[in-house]
Amino acid sequence: MKKILIVLAVILVVTLSACASSGVKRVDAGTQTDLSGYWNDTDVRIVCEALINDCLNSARVDQAIKNKRGTPKVIVGRFKNESSEHIDTGIISSTLESVIFNSGKLDFVAGGSTRDDLRAERQDQQTQASERTAAALGNETGADFMLTGTVKAIVDKAGNQSVRTYFVNAEMSDISTNQRIWMAQNSDIKKVVTRAKNKL
Repeated sequence: MKKILIVLAVILVVTLSACASSGVKRVDAGTQTDLSGYWNDTDVRIVCEALINDCLNSARVDQAIKNKRGTPKVIVGRFKNESSEHIDTGIISSTLESVIFNSGKLDFVAGGSTRDDLRAERQDQQTQASERTAAALGNETGADFMLTGTVKAIVDKAGNQSVRTYFVNAEMSDISTNQRIWMAQNSDIKKVVTRAKNKL
């Protein structure tokens, strides 16, 4: 009986200490946090602000807009992660898309899975909706330009220290001619990461 009480007391102490060490603290969305040294939300914000400013202030983009009738339409193509770590490039491309769209300079048409969903719904309406309300086939708006990009990283490591440098490239190309109308690279993200030395 005494052993059982001791075991229960140990379990209780371990449980209470585990609960005491956990917690959640809310911080402002603009707060810079860097726990692991890997790509994070602060990096996305820094890179996207720079790329968006470059795109919206580009003389080549302005010229391309003038050459098109009406507001040019853009589709987002692939943003590839070519680094060795997991990076959700969809956050980068959707941030670029929403801010550039809201600037009023360029319009965007749906691409990727959203376009597939729209096409499936339109096709379904041909048999399931009334003729009066069904969306017509063959009325999609074609895009003038495609926005694509890549994320790459160089890691230099020695001992318990490493330097991670990220290179984010974005470009916009004319779909009719394959001519690039805008290209930019951001390499503002460079981190020195020091890991604790393993003790034998």
